[in-house]
Amino acid sequence: MNGTLYCNKCGAPNAATAQFCGRCGAGLVPAVAPTPGAVPPGAPVPAVGYPAPAGYPVAPAGNRYGGFWIRVVAFIIDAILVRLVVHPVAAIFGIGGLAAGGLGLHGLGHGAGLPLLIFGSGVLFVLTVGASWLYEALMLSSSYQATLGKMIFGMKVTDLHGNRLSFAHATGRHFAKWISSLILGIGYIMVGFTERKQGLHDMIAGTLVPRS
Repeated sequence: MNGTLYCNKCGAPNAATAQFCGRCGAGLVPAVAPTPGAVPPGAPVPAVGYPAPAGYPVAPAGNRYGGFWIRVVAFIIDAILVRLVVHPVAAIFGIGGLAAGGLGLHGLGHGAGLPLLIFGSGVLFVLTVGASWLYEALMLSSSYQATLGKMIFGMKVTDLHGNRLSFAHATGRHFAKWISSLILGIGYIMVGFTERKQGLHDMIAGTLVPRS
């Protein structure tokens, strides 16, 4: 062994005692000594796969990720599906739910219309927030690992090691989207510019959106 270990990810030379590549941070282990004559002297020796230590995130190799626009379309599809369920359910709550759907103040009289409109709007908001959370968290933590909108385009949501999210992890990612929204949507726009197509909420939750 010539005392040099080459990174199998970026090809950078490293000291034989190094555990991680000094250029890209990939894991390194000493390569198995080649059979004499099988490899020309001085040729780079690929490093053997090295398991990531605890807390060291490594993305699944060879994946491509869902980009900004395709995720926007998937989001719109999911939003429509949730509202198709929520709005009829809100109407079941009576005139309060119907007020949010458009009866308005004039049809009920100014005295009763405004309180009912406020109540109906509140019911609709709570149901929409709750349904959106349960829909996304349950679907992402299921064997599908994706909402219906993402499934249409062959996308899944995984952790940084390609594993399925737990319900709690999917819940954390869902509410992390509120942060992406509160900063004028910049957290979503980041999907178009980051290396692994991660939005701010993906970075906070430690998730990826690979696409088949």
